[in-house]
Amino acid sequence: MKANLSAITTRNMALTAVFASLYLLFYSWPLFPLIGSPGQFIKAGNIIAPIIGIILGPWLGVFATTVGGVMGAFLWQAGPFGPISFLPHVAVVFFAGMLYKNRRWICRITYLLSFLAFALYPVVGPAWLAPSFLWLHVASLGFLFTPFQSKPREFMMEEENLSKLTLGVGTISLVASLFGHVIGSLMFEGVYWPSFISEISAWKSSWALLVWIYPMERILIAVFSALAGTGLVKALKVYGFKIGG
Repeated sequence: MKANLSAITTRNMALTAVFASLYLLFYSWPLFPLIGSPGQFIKAGNIIAPIIGIILGPWLGVFATTVGGVMGAFLWQAGPFGPISFLPHVAVVFFAGMLYKNRRWICRITYLLSFLAFALYPVVGPAWLAPSFLWLHVASLGFLFTPFQSKPREFMMEEENLSKLTLGVGTISLVASLFGHVIGSLMFEGVYWPSFISEISAWKSSWALLVWIYPMERILIAVFSALAGTGLVKALKVYGFKIGG
């Protein structure tokens, strides 16, 4: 029994090290251009983050992503928030892990409170300036508060059905990626609010411009995560690895 537990722990730590390295590699790697935003790219870190959460679970996944992110901050300070630019990806990993584990109320409360803080941020929050910006997040919250929240995990349990497995990975990736978008936007408000407080028209224009861009971005991330994650999840299950930590 002790030998089996030791083997499981060793295997988990080895995978944690592997995914920390993968995240470090993908952290600032531009994958494809962001539609409507010249010069901006969707980074590969966005694609692998929900996969890490699904495979390693919320705690090992957060640890692996944090290690990779901190190392990346020393090697290259990529992203709009300098050395802490990886934190939205950590949020994605945590949320994907919790969704896969079907921790319903943790997902609901965490998303709801973060969403309210972001949407109702003093003066510059999108709820005040461009409420239409929030439509996909409202839809995502609606999904979390229905019995359908458990469906992605149920689909992933049927690994022989490739379509359901892909749909499960894709759905978890989309909702987790949207949660990461909330955290990233909240960080943006916190960092830039003091200096841009007088430029209300610029904030309003930004929210209005992004109303259709960020949904396309998140859907693309979910599609690529589903394509990459489905094969990886299936392969690990074949080798007896317990998905979800």
